Amino acid sequence: MNPHFQQMIAQTVVRQKKKSQSSPDTHSKYKEAKTLYRDRKTFILHIKDSLLITLGILSAGFGLKSFLLPNDFIDGGATGISLLLTKITDLPIYLFILLVNIPFILFGYRQIGRLFTIKTIITITGLALCLALLEYPIVTNDKLLVAVFGGFFLGAGIGLTVRGGAVLDGTEVLAIFLSKKTNTTIGDVIAVINVIIFSTAAYFLSIEAALYSMLTYIAASKTVDYIIEGIEEYTGVTIISPKHEEIRQAITEKLGRGVTEYKGSGGYGKRGYTRVDMNIIFTVVTRLEISRLRTEIEIIDPNAFVVMHSIKDTKGGMIKKRSLKH
Repeated sequence: MNPHFQQMIAQTVVRQKKKSQSSPDTHSKYKEAKTLYRDRKTFILHIKDSLLITLGILSAGFGLKSFLLPNDFIDGGATGISLLLTKITDLPIYLFILLVNIPFILFGYRQIGRLFTIKTIITITGLALCLALLEYPIVTNDKLLVAVFGGFFLGAGIGLTVRGGAVLDGTEVLAIFLSKKTNTTIGDVIAVINVIIFSTAAYFLSIEAALYSMLTYIAASKTVDYIIEGIEEYTGVTIISPKHEEIRQAITEKLGRGVTEYKGSGGYGKRGYTRVDMNIIFTVVTRLEISRLRTEIEIIDPNAFVVMHSIKDTKGGMIKKRSLKH
């Protein structure tokens, strides 16, 4: 065999051996780094969830012991049932917080999963211990203030625990289960449960207490919405225009927002025979930027077709990274 060929074959074999020897180490190091990153990320998320749940427990305890309990007010859901049973039986509320939520925990395990159930057990037990051991001052006896701020702190507690991956009030979990069994909406199930709770409160307490309790529930539910969905409101905007390139530049350069473009074609006329190919623009802006965006689109193309819809929250991209431009 030609010596040059022999040398080439020998070098190839040596390179392959080195590659086979180094490849497992490289792959192993990559897996170790990836595992380490995942573990670190998971640990940080667990710490964040724990802080949110702790703050939620303290906030809910403050709303219950400083506002609602001393004034015979209740709320909707499992917490409302616990408050109502406490007023009827004179037994401590932390006992009913544990007992009433047992079926919701079981439903949560079936509907959502093990981790959610473990977090929920820890959260509800933490709230019961908080109500049993911590002393909260009575802030006010004014009924309107009690209804509004009691509902606010209770709703903040429920919302924070939901952000942490657990629940203080499992009515929503039960509503999900019953909605699947009865072909009704979740909102309808929650409404029926709360009608029963407030009707019972009107019978055992008073109509006035039931009405104030409904105000408490409204304040709590609105606070939960703000905590879970965020105070900032986002709007998704779809823009169809032959002048899509000018509109894209205006959004990215003047508003400082990112855009997504995808291919599309439009048809118009009585039978839709005329077809126009164009890029369709999609962007997400805050409610403070809607007016500015409309103005820019109106200047470029007054006949542009614009569709807007609400978005609860966003993640990633430029929407939360750059400050608003005015």
